[in-house]
Amino acid sequence: MTAALAVGAFLLGVVVVVWSTERLLEGMVGLAALLRAAPFVIAVIFSGLEAENVAVGVVAARSGHTEIALGTVFGGGSFLVCVALGLAAVLFPLRVRLPRGVLVLLAVTPMAGGLALIGGTSSRLAGAALLIIFVGGMAYLVRVSRRHDFFGEDAAEVREAAQRPGRWWRPVGLTVLGLAVITAGAELVNYGADSLIQRFSFPATLMGMVITPAAIEAEEVIRQAVPSREGRHDVAAGNLVGTLIYFVLFNLGLIALVAPVAVPHHVVVLDWPFLIGVTWLATAFLWRGRLTRWHGATLLLLYAGYATTHVLLGT
Repeated sequence: MTAALAVGAFLLGVVVVVWSTERLLEGMVGLAALLRAAPFVIAVIFSGLEAENVAVGVVAARSGHTEIALGTVFGGGSFLVCVALGLAAVLFPLRVRLPRGVLVLLAVTPMAGGLALIGGTSSRLAGAALLIIFVGGMAYLVRVSRRHDFFGEDAAEVREAAQRPGRWWRPVGLTVLGLAVITAGAELVNYGADSLIQRFSFPATLMGMVITPAAIEAEEVIRQAVPSREGRHDVAAGNLVGTLIYFVLFNLGLIALVAPVAVPHHVVVLDWPFLIGVTWLATAFLWRGRLTRWHGATLLLLYAGYATTHVLLGT
């Protein structure tokens, strides 16, 4: 395969999974409207669910691409917290008061990911445990939504989407279409990434932990920035909390359960601790009820150091 075809396959795969995810999310929101689901549940579960991340991670694990599979969890989580949240805060500072229990859940989530790292191989038992914790965490968030107007009156579009009845066949069709096309896109991403690694000798760790997560999760910057720009700070915070829970508990749990992978040493000593550290830092900022431009710049600088470390490790 030529370099142009490898790059083309990788970029096309990214475009396909992003596009199909939007169709899937639109379908699921429509299904939630038909089922009369709570607006908070729509915002956290449907905004947090990164189906393309799940698809790429599972396909990569089954194909033996360990770095990419774990990169969708740890690299993706670090990109979310540092780049998506950090850049959004630099552009539009975040002000939101979250329930203390939600902030504790946010801080504990990356620590739970260590269950899949024990013993050098992600075990199916650990995967099952993470999925159980995921269900418990989501149940807690649903319970919180009953006591709090989590997203306030500003999230008009979320509420409107939740209440719009629509025709039943449209959301069902979009959901099925999204799931089908996402899988094809994930295959392209992995095929292109594997070809790039072999042709250009990109370090597998750099490709798995930095390049691929950044390409797949680039849309998260928009998902964080746009709500803040429009004054919907609760929506932006909900996207952060929900997405990180999906990455670490659901994605990693599914990978460990479906296709256990060997855990590289750098994941244990660098990627996992880094995700814990930046998540704790972001939680500390949010504990005070705001995330300023300086806070966002700090997160971005930390990510630059993280990416640079992976570049140096690969040389």
